[in-house]
Formats: sequence, structure tokens, C-alpha cells
Amino acid sequence: MAAPFFSTPFQPFVYQSPEDAVISFQILGGEAQIVQIMLKPEDKVSAKPGCMCYMSGSIQMENVYAPENEAGMWQWLFGKNVTKTYFLNSGSTDGFVGIAAPSLGRILPIDLAKFGGEILCQPDAFLCSIGDVKVSNTFDQRARNVVAGVEGFLRQKLSGQGLAFVVGGGSVVQKNLEVGETLSVDISSVIALSSTLNVQIKYNGPMRRAVFGVLVLDTSCHC
Repeated sequence: MAAPFFSTPFQPFVYQSPEDAVISFQILGGEAQIVQIMLKPEDKVSAKPGCMCYMSGSIQMENVYAPENEAGMWQWLFGKNVTKTYFLNSGSTDGFVGIAAPSLGRILPIDLAKFGGEILCQPDAFLCSIGDVKVSNTFDQRARNVVAGVEGFLRQKLSGQGLAFVVGGGSVVQKNLEVGETLSVDISSVIALSSTLNVQIKYNGPMRRAVFGVLVLDTSCHC
């Protein structure tokens, strides 16, 4: 089914959803990207608040409190969003919504069913999702626990069997590790990884320079 997506010779789509996808989408743009999602009647998409770029007339938008946020009050006190936005096609014909990345970077579609139903992400990596996707944000207000483990850096967990879109800055590389294979990665370079791998954090120098630590990953990795 053809979708009424916008396109120009200067910003063609860089990724097209498979033909057998339940909901069609395209990712457009270069440094600043947009994901355009086609919605049939009664289809809906959930997204990070404030990322809607455009939508057709049949789409209804609603902001709701996200109860799955494990530390919603603390996130709110520190300026984080504790709501999410739903886009519902309430019309009788197909509609569409364009959701833009909040910063320069790449929009990456991730089928959670292919990653064991769960991945860990950098804070605020989540952009939007289709289907069964739960977004859990953890926040520990105690300074001594800032670098307690991998969850101290990858504080956003996506779980479910749906399709999630995350944002990563710069160039993006996906690495699949064989069983027993080890990979060392700078912490700031990790966008997301599957929760089934073993992770160790090694620090370069004193604890005050822990932000420059290195992740050591083994078994199955997607980052």
C-alpha cells in the first residue's frame, strides 16, 4: 500500500519499511532525520513529547502520564518528561504522522522481538514506538550511585515485542558478537545493547574521570 509520504530530491528517504510490515514507515533526512509513519484507521503510535513535526487531519494527539516510569517524580523534579504522546488515527481513511529526532542524529528502527524482547539504551534515546513497547526510565538521586553499573549509564530500558525507534548521534555501527567474543567500547559511544550480554565497566584513571570509562562486552551484543 502506497503511503502519501512527503519527499524531495534533496531529502529522499534513507530507509523504507519491509513490504510485509504491519505499519509502513520511512526514515528521511540527513543530519536531522524524520520518521514518517502510515496509520490505518484506529492505529496509534506512542512518542516522546514535543517530537511531532506534522500529521494528517485524521490524527488525534493526546499527552498522557507514563506510569511505567520507575522514578517519575524525581525525573519531573530534574526536568525530565514523565508523559508520552499518543497519535491515533480516528478517521475512516489512512493517515500519517511525521516524528522528528530532537537533535542531530540517526533514527534507528529496532524490532524488540529480534533482541529477546528487551534492550538497554542511553538516557532519552527513545523517540517513538509501534505496538507492544514499554519504556522504563530509572533515576537514582543519590550521587554515590551514579556509576554503580551499566544501568548507571544506560538508564532507559525498552521491553516488549513491538517496533521501537531510537536516536543516536553521529555515525552508527551495529556489531553482533559471537559467543565468547569480547568488545571494548567507550561508554559515550554506546547507543543501545541487548540485555542478554555480560557487561563490565573499566575506568581510565581516578574515579572523577569515570565518565571516560570503557564497557567490555561479551556474548551477544547489538550496539
